[in-house]
Amino acid sequence: MFVIGAGLPRTATLTQKIALEQLGFGPCYHMVEVLGDLSRAEQWREALEGDSNWDKVLPGYKATVDWPGAFFYQELMEAFPEAKVLLSVRDGEAWERSMGETIWGIFYGDTVARHLSDARALVDEGWASYMSLMKEMWVKSGLMTSEVDEPGTGSMARAMERYNEEVKASVPPERLLVWNPADGWGPLCEFLEVPVPVTPLPHVNDSKSFGVMLSDAALRALNTWRDSQDFSTLAAHP
Repeated sequence: MFVIGAGLPRTATLTQKIALEQLGFGPCYHMVEVLGDLSRAEQWREALEGDSNWDKVLPGYKATVDWPGAFFYQELMEAFPEAKVLLSVRDGEAWERSMGETIWGIFYGDTVARHLSDARALVDEGWASYMSLMKEMWVKSGLMTSEVDEPGTGSMARAMERYNEEVKASVPPERLLVWNPADGWGPLCEFLEVPVPVTPLPHVNDSKSFGVMLSDAALRALNTWRDSQDFSTLAAHP
């Protein structure tokens, strides 16, 4: 492990994954690995309960960004003492707004995406376990403890700022880069001691694409469940 991403979700972490892999620090673990294989959530559940085996959870990975990895950045720092730590940041109000449109909205919002997620959890045990894990991690982090932390109140923005200050205080300065994707390749490449690519820094995963991704996955799961059901008895009793 060469790079430990401590930045929170919705701080351009998918951009970071692609960028790090482009710089040679791949494969890079990101939440998309869990979403692509929900059985991985059980490994993170074990880690959350204090039984972590990082060689098993992150086999062959050279970097990790986004959650679940960022939640465990301190444990990963101890496990990989030579790894550098990347703290991605953004404006607090913008982050809170993005959370409201995505993660908070999936947990607590009155949106189609939230209700599709809830419906999927009823028919997909893997998704139910994943959502339970994610909600517990957010609560334990103190960043989003309940629906009370509604976007627009400033609660999540303040919590994010506290989190960022905690990272800065706990990571030795020589191991840490505080980086906004708007800073571009320069500071990141200097920190990692690699050449600056000639191509622009990638930009992916805005709030709209997040909603589309989760909604499409929920609809596929619900259609699979529907196809497995026998509705003939319903037709027999109008």
